[in-house]
Amino acid sequence: MSRLSLLALSAAIMISAGAMPAIGSNPATAQDFEAGLSAYEAGDYTAALEEWIPLAEQGDAWAQNNLGSMYSEGRGVQQDHSEAIRWYLRAAEKENVIAQYNLGNIYSQGRGVLQDYSEAAQWYRRAAHQGYVMAQSNLGNMYSQGRGVPQDYSEAARWYQIVAEQGVAEAQFNLGIMYDRGLGVTQDYVAAHMWLNIAAANGAEEASEARDIVAERMTAETISEAQRRARSCMSAGYQDCE
Repeated sequence: MSRLSLLALSAAIMISAGAMPAIGSNPATAQDFEAGLSAYEAGDYTAALEEWIPLAEQGDAWAQNNLGSMYSEGRGVQQDHSEAIRWYLRAAEKENVIAQYNLGNIYSQGRGVLQDYSEAAQWYRRAAHQGYVMAQSNLGNMYSQGRGVPQDYSEAARWYQIVAEQGVAEAQFNLGIMYDRGLGVTQDYVAAHMWLNIAAANGAEEASEARDIVAERMTAETISEAQRRARSCMSAGYQDCE
């Protein structure tokens, strides 16, 4: 197994009002945001824009992020990456975590700007330190591949561990590969088998094949121990995985 999985890089839009910080104390403002969200989810992008543009111009970071995503994807407006970046930047400087992640994607992919892994890594890092799991995973990938940052397998493994403990199958797969090869961690076939087994149970492609390859280098006793640890890890919500 030579591949370290990458989480999909796509423009993210805030789809759950319950998951966002409070917009403000003005009920009308919250109502306008919700109306835009409902319109967006119904595919009525023009109506969503009518609700979000005034909020974005008033400085609401979530509306600014969502407006950036609509320009990025060409939904309700002509696709315009420069305009998307302008709105993302306004939101990101207010520490809007999804806007920071979206800017990381734009610079990583080189959409509307020169591809710049260093700039991408900076935005992923800002979002990662706020706890945004997709940014954390992508930052781990940057360290693993040496893109925009010095290649550092220990730092990659650290970020993969953080994400794996949040139940993300791709990071669990990546962490298993790191343990199998001794990249940034002490080589440990039991830990590798455990994480790959968990990743396979959570639907990661190729994880079961990778787990079985690792098992060929293990004894029946160490396989049994790895399976016991996998059960314990999953039953504890990924917080008892040693």
